[in-house]
Amino acid sequence: MQFWSGTAFMDTAAALRLAPLLDDAGFAGLISADHLVYPRDLKSKYPSPDGVPPWQPETAWPDSWVLIGAMAALTKRLRFSNAVYVAPSRPLVAVAKLVATASVISAGRVSLAVGAGWMREEFELLGQDFGTRGARLDEMIPALRELWRGGWVSWHGEHYQVPELMLEPHPPAPVPILCGGETEVALRRAARLCDGWVGTAYRLDEAVRYVDRLTALRREYGRENEPFEIMLALLEVPTLDVFQRAEEAGITAVMCAPWFGSDDISGAIARFADEVITKMR
Repeated sequence: MQFWSGTAFMDTAAALRLAPLLDDAGFAGLISADHLVYPRDLKSKYPSPDGVPPWQPETAWPDSWVLIGAMAALTKRLRFSNAVYVAPSRPLVAVAKLVATASVISAGRVSLAVGAGWMREEFELLGQDFGTRGARLDEMIPALRELWRGGWVSWHGEHYQVPELMLEPHPPAPVPILCGGETEVALRRAARLCDGWVGTAYRLDEAVRYVDRLTALRREYGRENEPFEIMLALLEVPTLDVFQRAEEAGITAVMCAPWFGSDDISGAIARFADEVITKMR
């Protein structure tokens, strides 16, 4: 079982102070969230019953890859990923360049966790078509792997045309690509095209249902024997028993913030490391 934490809703500079603490405590990784802006006239509906985002317009959303690059420079072993990066709102080659650079800076300690996105306004600001975002994301995943190979690379697909070029620096090792999203389309995308799936927060029994569905889909696509990460947060009291049951069910990583609400962040992280991470090993 791996233990990850996140930077969503944190002060941007505080994330830089958090990363070395997690690194020293034995956490596996740190997640960066992604949004571009909060439009004053937001017409897009957030995927919740009331359709309203659960954060204020002034909430900070630092660029994922700038933040990851900075945190990587301050750490030695901590890994970095997203929950999630709205990749199809950006041009393909730009995404390839950003992630490749972060991979090199971190000595291969990054993965890319992608999602289709829900905010049309962000896509329009960046000049990307909102209506085709799912189909373009399906194509972007193999295209990114091709562009990261090193040497002369190209891509010719339905939505993206990249002439032969060199994109350097290229990653020192293959960058794992995970997929977020709870819809059937998103789960199938993860099972068919990706190296893992990133969820949100669930009761353990609900989380296990997602694991079971992903397992069935991977079997359908003939990928049941390939390595596959499943990362999510649990709405349970954080006990060894809960984490052991999650691991036995096939959950490979749990996102948690034992420091949340504490005045002693470093102490809370150290206690969680002693009481949970060390014993889970």
